[in-house]
Amino acid sequence: MKFFRKKESPIKSEDAQSDSRRSFLQKLGLGGVLVSLAGFSFQSVRSLIPNVLYEAPQKFKIGFPSSLSDGMTFLEERRIYVFKEGRSFYAISGECTHLGCTVKYTKLNQPKHVEVNGQKKEIPFEFHCPCHGSKFYSDGTNYAGPAPQPLHWFKMEVSPDDGQLIVHMEEEVDQNFRLTV
Repeated sequence: MKFFRKKESPIKSEDAQSDSRRSFLQKLGLGGVLVSLAGFSFQSVRSLIPNVLYEAPQKFKIGFPSSLSDGMTFLEERRIYVFKEGRSFYAISGECTHLGCTVKYTKLNQPKHVEVNGQKKEIPFEFHCPCHGSKFYSDGTNYAGPAPQPLHWFKMEVSPDDGQLIVHMEEEVDQNFRLTV
């Protein structure tokens, strides 16, 4: 008995070659689509993160001590009240501690006599929040409304290079802070 080996026809080998080529091109196409989706997803998420924060600096000069008038000066762009009492200066935030509205300075017709933290004080003015009715004494202590905390006080100093006043909004100080020039 003779065993004959059957020769494969060239048509079948071309089909196998065509299938492997088709399979390769399908995988290549699928890989391209997945890479495109990954790149698109990355760029979409990345666009939500800013490259630069357009925030005002937290340490800035407000002018020479002699240029400020006695009493209160409101720096609207920074929402800060700067007070000058003779040669003493201090800065109080104008941002309500409830939801961040700008509080309004209100001069009282007659000073109030109140007890704050065990000390009797004469209050010549107050801060009132127009949004939700919070009220603060002249030292920033909250006494009415939904504000949970007193207004923030910021550190002040004199610039060593040119003698201007500097406010440090990133450094809070207590309510007894005064910069004397």
